[in-house]
Amino acid sequence: MPMFDAKSFLKTTPHMPGVYRMLDQKETVIYVGKAKDLKKRLSSYFRQNISGSKTRALVSHIHSVELTVTQSETEALILENNLIKQYLPKYNILLRDDKSYPFILITNHKHPRISSHRGPRKVEGQYFGPYPSAGAVWQSLKLLQKVFPIRQCEDGFYRARTRPCLQYQLKLCSAPCVGKISDEDYAAEVKNTSLFLSGKSQQLIEQLVQKMEKASNDMAFEKAAQFRDQIISLRKVQEQQYVSGDQEEMDVIALEWSHGVACIHVLFIRDHKVLGSKNFFPKVPAGSEPEEILPSFLAQFYLSGAGGQMMPKELVLSERIEDDEQLAQAISEQAQRKVSFVYAKRGEKARYLALAQKNAQLAAATKLSVKEQVAVRYRELKQTLKLEFLDRMECFDISHTMGQSTIASCVVFDGQGPNKSEYRRFNVEGITPGDDYAAMLFALNKRYGKLSDESRIPDLILIDGGQGQLTQAINFFTDWPFAKRPLLVGVAKGTSRKPGLETLILPHNPAGFSLPAESPALHLVQQIRDEAHRFAITGHRNKRGKTIIKSPLENIDGVGEKRRQALLQYLGGLHGVMQASVDELATVPGISRQQAEKIYQACHNN
Repeated sequence: MPMFDAKSFLKTTPHMPGVYRMLDQKETVIYVGKAKDLKKRLSSYFRQNISGSKTRALVSHIHSVELTVTQSETEALILENNLIKQYLPKYNILLRDDKSYPFILITNHKHPRISSHRGPRKVEGQYFGPYPSAGAVWQSLKLLQKVFPIRQCEDGFYRARTRPCLQYQLKLCSAPCVGKISDEDYAAEVKNTSLFLSGKSQQLIEQLVQKMEKASNDMAFEKAAQFRDQIISLRKVQEQQYVSGDQEEMDVIALEWSHGVACIHVLFIRDHKVLGSKNFFPKVPAGSEPEEILPSFLAQFYLSGAGGQMMPKELVLSERIEDDEQLAQAISEQAQRKVSFVYAKRGEKARYLALAQKNAQLAAATKLSVKEQVAVRYRELKQTLKLEFLDRMECFDISHTMGQSTIASCVVFDGQGPNKSEYRRFNVEGITPGDDYAAMLFALNKRYGKLSDESRIPDLILIDGGQGQLTQAINFFTDWPFAKRPLLVGVAKGTSRKPGLETLILPHNPAGFSLPAESPALHLVQQIRDEAHRFAITGHRNKRGKTIIKSPLENIDGVGEKRRQALLQYLGGLHGVMQASVDELATVPGISRQQAEKIYQACHNN
């Protein structure tokens, strides 16, 4: 590989802020960085003595460098993190959690609905959160239902009601859909819910006490009793929730770096309440410096909108970071409000930080323990199978019901354990129903038939099944075009099909052999086999469920989406279509007599 001509490149590099992308010989982006001065920053990579093993490894793979000049360092920060999210470069520290965080939404309808919301805020209304998990949202919604009976049903269900549903009977909804509550009273319940979610529960209780006293004085005792019950419920909720005292909103962020494992624990505090917490385990390239981790996390989490969460006013950090003012300014611009970094040494914030640090330490220790356990299992399996190298493993399984809705799964394990982003499912088609051997060959062809990147070839492929399934895999790899060839192993269940009695079948040992029940190597094989089975059966159930609920109208030649819609609208839904005669079907606009007969036969044959 020709060396990168750094000297010529640096001659044309400007003294300006911007972003640089380093590419390897295959033109894959392997690193993205930003700089206040591009020339100074890039010159530091190509000196005689480079400090840091990661930087030396990075420079040895550089084939070209691309630049993007920006107006300011803040703009460069935002662009850098957008590109990291786009390219996921090998030598960058990567935050792998990009799921959006859930909020509680109160819509702007005539009778507002309260629900969980995740993703872009396209629906008009009030958003409360973010919450660290969907479970935290549903727990809050369950509590709210008991205190403030406002509707949680879908709009379509709400519009179709002609009488109260079961939620009204259980006193979990006030049934505004059928006028069981006046618009004014319903609006008051919605306002109370909003106050509670805004952390103003004490103010809300005081208002309800005043209303209860007024209702009692007016001899509206039933109304007074309702206010009393709400006050009692609110006080119980207050006892269950941990109130954070003086701190209105902030994220408390602690980093623990131990033996190559980085854990960042984030406490979410909003409206004087701890909404919850979450552990993050960024992917850290070998040779990275610990001081790189926290700023990389902050930039990717807050600038790239990982979660789209509402920015707090303060980020309480466990350690100082380089260029913190610049990063805080970039986050503030993204949030469109001032966001400050705080390094707490005493007081309430310091106590929260100590709590976050302890959680980060515990999570990192647990991760290390699991990592060590995986490493032991890998070593044992490598020795058992006499492999020179074992890192990437893949396992295949087939799931179906009497040959129907066949799904093949492929799960991937690497040195860290399950790599779920690499899992794949395949809809098996074009085979005799129930032919597991053909299904296995189909899956292998789907997975490896068009493979071009040799680095993605596994070291070991496990086939869930006996000699027949393994033979299909052996036949598939007979004309394998690559130098690297995976070891194929069949995993057959014992005669009693109990865990621990599995037989491992090798191409050169069709009789197979068993491992002791306490063997770490066997535990690893069982783990990946069980994961492949779980992944296959989940996909099969989903496919089977869709098949069961599929409308009989969807398989009729000449009856497309528009005609199906016309049938359903004209005859009052699928039930009406199923009950209609040929003459009635023929009266639907766009449906000929011949098509009506086809539709009638399809409905009644099903």
